[in-house]
Amino acid sequence: MPAKLEGKVATAPPRPSRVQPVAVSELASTVDARLTAPDRAHVLVSGVTLRAQHVRPGDLFAALPGARAHGADFAHQALALGAVAVLTDEAGAAKVGDGVPVLVHPDPREVLGVLAAHVYGDPSTRLAVFGITGTSGKTTTSYLIEAVLKAAGRETGLIGTVETRIAGERLDSALTTPEAPDLHALLAVMEERGVTDVTMEVSSHALRLGRVGGVGFAVGAFTNLSQDHLDFHPDMEDYFRTKAKLFDGRARTEVVCVDGEWGRRLVKPGTITVSITGEADWTASDVRVSATGEQSFTAHGPGLSVDVELRLPGEFNVANALLAIACLHARGIDVEAIRRGLAEVWVPGRMQRVDEGQDFAAVVDYSHKPQAVALALDAVRARSAGRIITVLGCGGDRDTAKRPLMGEEAARRSDVLIVTDDNPRSEDPAAIRAAMLRGALALAETERGEVVEIGDRGHAIRHAVSLAHAGDVVVIAGKGHETGQEVAGVVHPFSDVDTLASAIREAHQ
Repeated sequence: MPAKLEGKVATAPPRPSRVQPVAVSELASTVDARLTAPDRAHVLVSGVTLRAQHVRPGDLFAALPGARAHGADFAHQALALGAVAVLTDEAGAAKVGDGVPVLVHPDPREVLGVLAAHVYGDPSTRLAVFGITGTSGKTTTSYLIEAVLKAAGRETGLIGTVETRIAGERLDSALTTPEAPDLHALLAVMEERGVTDVTMEVSSHALRLGRVGGVGFAVGAFTNLSQDHLDFHPDMEDYFRTKAKLFDGRARTEVVCVDGEWGRRLVKPGTITVSITGEADWTASDVRVSATGEQSFTAHGPGLSVDVELRLPGEFNVANALLAIACLHARGIDVEAIRRGLAEVWVPGRMQRVDEGQDFAAVVDYSHKPQAVALALDAVRARSAGRIITVLGCGGDRDTAKRPLMGEEAARRSDVLIVTDDNPRSEDPAAIRAAMLRGALALAETERGEVVEIGDRGHAIRHAVSLAHAGDVVVIAGKGHETGQEVAGVVHPFSDVDTLASAIREAHQ
């Protein structure tokens, strides 16, 4: 039975076709692990996985302790499928049969990335890996960097929320950042296929759970920090400290947006700084916005200026573009490639316009945290004199404190807010909507627009379209690029983009 991860089925990740096997004794010494069965120290390892169902002959099986079960409970399954050694802690070692080489380490998750990198030949040392972290803007900045690298003639890889791409071949993403063994195998595959530069989103989960352990980054970049994932982090300080791990020396060059206090705290000697509001190594001027949302601006950096055309609306996308430019310039990418690459970028589900010939604007955006909702709606308001009609929900089994805040931010900026379902997951959808409504309706009527509740997301989108007149803007927020909706453990096919386009066509038949 395939494992389920964050609403998606975890399929077996790609592996490189050529691996130089490594003796289990060498792996043990690499991370100072105790090796049982010393008479089997010569056993050769040719792959690594932490999922028993993905084991291939010759693998090291990582049996990690978990909240509900210990990975060592699945060691017999892994060994039956061809695993030749196990990495685990003392509790896990007791569950593994005699005669099996076991690497025993007090924190096996912490060293898993280093071991996987070693087995797969340390591919990140030969690839230029751009790692982008922050609350918002990771995906957009990744796409911006990748587009410029392509314009500069590089062969690119992309790892992120929307998709993974290897030299143009698309794979669906189950996690924003893959687990460490899958990530190093993926980087090795990219190297085999001629990739030279990899752009990767780095989530706080990845940094906390060691998913990027063993990865050497050519560039580490920080976008911003705002409330999110407080179901995983106890508070914002812990969230920040986790993000800051990307800037602990593992990145050769560090680029930080300093438009917020969190970013300013990351600055140290050698940090390249970016700002659209104050002083920094890279700044922006002469921002101009067209009626359809396209922008132009001039980026100013060390000894040069770059005139930029950008298809993405919103001041926050100027910040994302400026961050991308600073990262690329640090890697020696020329100005003309930067200009060409940025001019053509669009990002799935990020301020994505849906045009079916209607006389109002329609936008799908992934904004699913309070600040992101506010920024997206402010960007829409800045270029529209008509009404803003917003459809928004909140995900279940995630940070509950942000729900009323999202309702409040959306109601304050919308002429009509339709509160609907996002991915309820295991929670009662009505309870999630009620929390959003509390925040929205806490505003005085003079401070907010009309607030409507329609649980069915498809019906909510169609209702929003039915309300729109010439010059209005319909904003469908929260799910962005996603192609499924998870309800009570089942993922149903659902696309905001497709549903919105269909609703517009039906309304204009």
